[in-house]
Amino acid sequence: MTNDSFFALAIAGMAVLFFGFVLLFSGYRFFMILLPIWGFFFGFGLGAQSVQAVVGDGFLATTASWVVGFVLAVVFGILAYLFFYAAVALVAAGLGYGIGVTLLEAVGINFGPVVWLAGVVVAIVLVTVALLLRVERVVIVVATGLLGAEVIVGTFLLLFGGRPEAEMFQNPVRAVLQQSPWWALVYIVLAVLGISAQLRDARRTEIVAYNRYAELSPAAH
Repeated sequence: MTNDSFFALAIAGMAVLFFGFVLLFSGYRFFMILLPIWGFFFGFGLGAQSVQAVVGDGFLATTASWVVGFVLAVVFGILAYLFFYAAVALVAAGLGYGIGVTLLEAVGINFGPVVWLAGVVVAIVLVTVALLLRVERVVIVVATGLLGAEVIVGTFLLLFGGRPEAEMFQNPVRAVLQQSPWWALVYIVLAVLGISAQLRDARRTEIVAYNRYAELSPAAH
């Protein structure tokens, strides 16, 4: 690796780590800003994995997976920006899908239609619970806390642990668990610290529901 490429990689790594720490400790406070970003990346990952589950190839191994991932990314990002409850639903869906997929892969089941379907089912259940019980605050805090810990630990594993980029993007939690029990412990500790800090902060910070589509509509002016 040349000095220039190493410097560029180090700068990118620091930027991603900064984003991870913002998610981990301030995800709820900056939820409005993070919404479109969350929607975009969740949509991209879900679209790519949906094609992977149907076709059976590797993650992002086909043109279709890139196209479907990008389309869902744009759609989810726009929905998250325009509608508050769509954003909450996407956050809950991302959390539920990740839990469902990670649990089955943790017990040794390789990713495929069964794992994908389990992730979708858990996602639907968690979205329903979040919206019906009005526990948006808890869902946002837990989701951003877990994702922030994933980003931080995943970045270190990517830079120093030799884990492939596609593997880290597809399921960072599984990669962490497979790498070492110590990395798993670091992930758990970071997630607990971040979620605890955000729950304290969330008591003083209130997020107002919005409908930007109505605000931008000519009829509203």
